[in-house]
Amino acid sequence: MIKNINNLHSFKEWLFIFFLLAIATFLLPLLNIFAPEESVLHVPDYIFPLLGKYLCYALVALAIDLIWGYTGILSLGHGVFFSMGGYAMGMYLMRSIGKEGVYKSDLPDFMVFLDWKELPWYWLGFDYFAFTLLVILILPGLFAFTFGYFSFKSRIKGVYFAIITQAMTYALMLLFFRNNTGFGGNNGLTDFKQILGFSLQEPSTKMSLYIITTIVLFLSYVLSRYVVQSKLGRILTAIRDTESRVMFSGYNTIHYKLFIWTLSAFLCGIAGALYVPQVGIINPSEMQPSNSIEMAVWVAVGGRGTLSGALVGAGLVNWAKSWFTVAAPDYWLYFLGALFIIVTLYFPKGLVGIFARFNSKEKVRESA
Repeated sequence: MIKNINNLHSFKEWLFIFFLLAIATFLLPLLNIFAPEESVLHVPDYIFPLLGKYLCYALVALAIDLIWGYTGILSLGHGVFFSMGGYAMGMYLMRSIGKEGVYKSDLPDFMVFLDWKELPWYWLGFDYFAFTLLVILILPGLFAFTFGYFSFKSRIKGVYFAIITQAMTYALMLLFFRNNTGFGGNNGLTDFKQILGFSLQEPSTKMSLYIITTIVLFLSYVLSRYVVQSKLGRILTAIRDTESRVMFSGYNTIHYKLFIWTLSAFLCGIAGALYVPQVGIINPSEMQPSNSIEMAVWVAVGGRGTLSGALVGAGLVNWAKSWFTVAAPDYWLYFLGALFIIVTLYFPKGLVGIFARFNSKEKVRESA
């Protein structure tokens, strides 16, 4: 077991990872609880939902890096898998409201407003968290498996695969925008009250959701690291570099691509489910093709095929987005486009690649 762990990272790297994990899960909550509000060390309550949102985005970037960075399959449809997990969680949270809504009805408020008389059959079961969790874990992966099976079986690859994933995203977005589908239409699902009996407005609940998100991201990173460091990971990298040679070596590349594609969707679904209770809304705009493109930008900026680069890219780009949308909202999209072009042309290995190059030069100087 210890040997397998050491194969994933060196002792110093694991020490650094657990140090960051301790800061995120212990130090920040303790500073929120015990540090006086007037102290510079105090962590305000609003920080936890914001960090939780960034961590959900980091989990999405991790999922995309598996499929794009290590397997060479560019997907512009991961917003769908993210939204599937998000809508499943949103449906549970809407059912948890009960009669505390505006209309004091057993039906969600938007259904009462649209004059629905009964709950649609596909909402049945979302009164129970266990059922919801099952849907979150199964539905995105099942949908991805079905879509991927027919796509990979048809030998669709490269830019053509990216186009059909974008078309899939756009089609589902239009479907969810309709009021008669039972998912809230343009406004989506919102005004959540509680989760598992705990009020979502309580600071302790927000902090708990943030800690859970941090732990899930850590476990997902370890799983992803194990996959890419294994024989499976080497085959995926070989498929990315030259798929035809892998096929001539006797491997059925469809099985490998289908596995990593499904795993990537699975992680995205979990990210969406964690995102919704912390942000407080899920609507069809999460499926916009531009969102899926932005997800790919996170990975490109951080560094494809590095895992840690995907996490860094997601955090940095979304922090910049939060700053730009306040300081200069009209220029955010220009900045994002320019950032992507600059990184693609001059820093193809992303920010992590720049750091690795600098680190290698320092080692050469020290050895000399």
